[in-house]
Amino acid sequence: MQPANQLWLALAIGNSRLHWALFHGATIKETWDSDRPPHEDINSLLKPVEKHRPLPLILASVVPQQTALWQNYPDLKIITLEQFPLTGLYPTLGIDRALAILGGGRVLGWPILAIDAGTALTFTGADINGSLQGGAILPGLKLQLSSLAERTAALPPLELPPQLPGRWARNTPEAIYSGAIYTILAGIRDFIEAWQRQFPESKIALTGGDRQLLLLYLQQIFPDLAARIVDAPHIVFWGMREWKLISIDN
Repeated sequence: MQPANQLWLALAIGNSRLHWALFHGATIKETWDSDRPPHEDINSLLKPVEKHRPLPLILASVVPQQTALWQNYPDLKIITLEQFPLTGLYPTLGIDRALAILGGGRVLGWPILAIDAGTALTFTGADINGSLQGGAILPGLKLQLSSLAERTAALPPLELPPQLPGRWARNTPEAIYSGAIYTILAGIRDFIEAWQRQFPESKIALTGGDRQLLLLYLQQIFPDLAARIVDAPHIVFWGMREWKLISIDN
């Protein structure tokens, strides 16, 4: 059995980036993101923790090709749904979504609705018993903007604006912002309200790279709704920690 105060690494491989956490026992000491390794060189990714190496590594990945790069890491545990301590899961559920409801439910309480504002925008909900009730997936904000630029002849590439744009635009970039942002905000409100009609006491947690901008936008247009949302940037790491504790006990 590993000592309770041991240093260890958590790596969550997402669709766009790698997300890292350095733990001391159950405490997150540091988090950071990195790009995918060039030329399959994983050693360059370990420089931030080089003085501690080798560290036990717990890995969760939604990109099988990236998972394969870590197979020879000396002290590696890969989280899969087959080992997961929740019920109602289906075989193609993303491991990041499963970890989000496990971490959110264990830390914030059940029921839980986890919203991940990453490359994809996902909704994942679990009931009072930690059983998956389902969810939804749609393109995230940045993916919507980039797809319009890539798949049309005249629409420009855009970055997300730092403030909520006006709804009724009088130029093309503002019209794109309005269409993508207001539609997503309305969708978030609809999913949260539908979930809370079933589970009125549920916690609502928001994570992912675009969460801060989404929260800012929501605070401006739906302030009462935004006040019910917990900013949870580390919810997947909470889930990885919970999985680690459960796997040690078993």
